[in-house]
Amino acid sequence: MRRFPLSRSPLGLVVLVLAQLVCLAVFSWDLLTSLLRIPVRPMAWELRELMDMGATLGLMAGFVLGAVTLWRVVRERNHAEAARDRAETQLRRASTAFRSLLDERFGEWELTPAERDVALFALKGMSLAEIAALRDTTEGTVKTQTNAIYRKAGVTGRPQFLSLFIEDLLLGAEATPSVMLQDVAA
Repeated sequence: MRRFPLSRSPLGLVVLVLAQLVCLAVFSWDLLTSLLRIPVRPMAWELRELMDMGATLGLMAGFVLGAVTLWRVVRERNHAEAARDRAETQLRRASTAFRSLLDERFGEWELTPAERDVALFALKGMSLAEIAALRDTTEGTVKTQTNAIYRKAGVTGRPQFLSLFIEDLLLGAEATPSVMLQDVAA
């Protein structure tokens, strides 16, 4: 595609707009002097023709560059919208995949429905007090449930629990710690 450097830079656009204003002034002055019968000093017809041709070429160039700039802006907007749509689709897929991973792990660990809720809230980073308030229960109950979750998952606390899911996301659902160590050693 041909590039129009003047239509790319802010200075180029200012120059184009000023050129358009000069061309507009030439035609407007001619029109106003004729309509309002303002007396003007005659000029050589050759000079008059050159001014009219220059003004016409300037207006045509401005129109073309304006159309090119508008086309570029519309095209870039369409590309941005398409990229946003792709990103939203990928985010939905990732969200669905993560939810499936959670359901799979929770099923493997045989978590109760209450433990599943607590595990989700724990993964979101909520404190025991916040989880208790959301579940309308005591902190002691939530602490007991989190301990049961960690025991069933084979971890000792929230950081390790969270790392199980991060590991799966980064390396895929089939990754295991021994595979990770082999990858790091390689």
